[in-house]
Amino acid sequence: MFKKIVEDLLQTALEERQDLFLIDFTMSGDNAIKIVIDGDNGVLVEDCMFVSRAIEHHIDREEHDFSLEVLSSGAASPLVLPRQYNKHVGRNLEVKTLDQQHLEGELTEVKDDGVVLSWKAREPKPVGKGKVTVAKTATIAFDNIKEAKVKIKF
Repeated sequence: MFKKIVEDLLQTALEERQDLFLIDFTMSGDNAIKIVIDGDNGVLVEDCMFVSRAIEHHIDREEHDFSLEVLSSGAASPLVLPRQYNKHVGRNLEVKTLDQQHLEGELTEVKDDGVVLSWKAREPKPVGKGKVTVAKTATIAFDNIKEAKVKIKF
């Protein structure tokens, strides 16, 4: 019952802010609520406060004892929804596929059903000795991605 109230308030808040979307929602037995959000343009502290207030200000603390934590999907967190990829075009991704491939490259395109990575590789020359740099691309379907993370460069 209480969980449904929280879910409805969360849904209303996300309908009001179409640029934000839910990554994870958990609620423990002692009413400890944890909500992880992401946004098409990233997430600011103000966005987390907006979601928190949209829930907290509509629940009577006299009636329900709860704790509420609203946070953004971290920079090192894996991408879990296709919608998250769009804001990372131009960045380097590390992708592990269900068929045990491990790819790393620049996210150059997000399609309806997957992503395109591009990278440069050193390969032996077709003729003669030495190596040559070649441009490589791979299209990876969303349903073949086991884990994808943005590679953060310092």
